[in-house]
Amino acid sequence: MNNSIHRKELKRFVRFGIVGVIGSVIDFGFLNLFTIVFKMPYVLSSVFSFSLAVINNFILNRLWTFSASRKDPLLGQLIQFGIVSVVGLLIRTPLLAWLEKVLIPLAGKLVPNLLTPTIVGHNVGLAIGIGVVMLWNYFANRFWTFKNTPA
Repeated sequence: MNNSIHRKELKRFVRFGIVGVIGSVIDFGFLNLFTIVFKMPYVLSSVFSFSLAVINNFILNRLWTFSASRKDPLLGQLIQFGIVSVVGLLIRTPLLAWLEKVLIPLAGKLVPNLLTPTIVGHNVGLAIGIGVVMLWNYFANRFWTFKNTPA
C-alpha cells in the first residue's frame, strides 16, 4: 500500500473514531438516562442506547467518514450498516451481561461512595463493550457497507 493510500485510510479510521466517540456519548447518555431515571433493566437500556448511537453513527459516517459513498444507494448502505451493527450488538450484549455481574461487585469494593457500584459497573462495562465492538464495526463497514469508497 503506498503512503498516500495509507494516510487516507488512517484519516478515515480517525474520522470513524471521532464519530464513534460522538456515538459513545449518545450511548452512555441514554444508557444512564434509561437505567437511572427510567429504571429500565441494564441490558434492555443498552440495546436502546446502542440503537440511537447507531443511527447517529450511520448518518455521520455516510456524510463525513465515507463521504465518497454518498453516490451509492442510501437504503442498501443503511441495511448493511444495520446488519453490521446488529452483529456488534450480538457481540456486546452477552459481554455486558457478564461484565455487569463481574464489575458491580468489584466497584463495590473499590469505588468510594461518590457513585453507586451499579453506575460504575454499568459504565465501565459499556466502555469495554464499545472498545471490543469498535474494531468489528470499522472493518466490517469499511470493507462491506462502504466498500465503494476509494482507498
